[in-house]
Amino acid sequence: MNTSLKRRKTVCFKNAKQFEQAKDAYLKEAEYHTENKALFHAAKAIEQAGMMMKDLKKMPEAIQYIEKASMIYVENGTPDTAAMALDRAGKLIEPVSLEKAVDLYQQAAGVFENEDRLRQSAELLGKASRLLVRLRRLDEAATALQKEKNMYKDIENYPTCFKKTTAQVLVHLHRNDFVAADKCVRESYSLPGYSGSEDCVAMETLLQGYDEQDEDQVHRVCNSALLKYMDNDYAKLAISLKVPGGGAKKKTAKPPQGGAGAPAAAAEDDDDYEGGLC
Repeated sequence: MNTSLKRRKTVCFKNAKQFEQAKDAYLKEAEYHTENKALFHAAKAIEQAGMMMKDLKKMPEAIQYIEKASMIYVENGTPDTAAMALDRAGKLIEPVSLEKAVDLYQQAAGVFENEDRLRQSAELLGKASRLLVRLRRLDEAATALQKEKNMYKDIENYPTCFKKTTAQVLVHLHRNDFVAADKCVRESYSLPGYSGSEDCVAMETLLQGYDEQDEDQVHRVCNSALLKYMDNDYAKLAISLKVPGGGAKKKTAKPPQGGAGAPAAAAEDDDDYEGGLC
């Protein structure tokens, strides 16, 4: 049977919603293309087999076919198509398995990085970073964010680097690593326009409040529009950030009026319980 007849038969199965038969027909078509060294068309057919598995709600099998197709695209010398297929697979599996989606986005980012397509690679790493935060795999999220930020720096997209610094600070503080958070801000001073920017001032204020265990100051920064309107996963980190052992900032005791004695003692007592009982 020639290719065009095979394709018509496959389309008939697909239109009739006989997805299992359509999948088998796509795989037969892929075998034919492989025998004829038409690797791009073989990969396309395998990817379509994966989509039939998606329609059958068999997501793991669907992803396996799409991953196989992406490897053939790379072998054929069309890595962009491979990366886009992996990105699509990530979106398909995300509602079912965040872990697998992270893997697929990272694979796609790697393909683009190998082609020096840094903007596309960084965007896919960004998807992986956000899902790692959602999974509470914060050590890996910190590493992914640093790589993502370095790529944006390489392509001189400095405003996005500012946002990635903010995300890094939030991740590191949730890891209880103040030193790493502070280092991210200090390293960002070398980015053109960062020092004195809204992002920079916010992070300096946040770190100062965190270091001084001033929950009021931390709360003000974390609930500011700058952080609340970040990507949802980072905004959630902001509003849930707690200061270890923190409390409301202690107020300086006012000088006693009317001499020493009982008023002064009362002021001391008030200061002892400022911020409530812990």
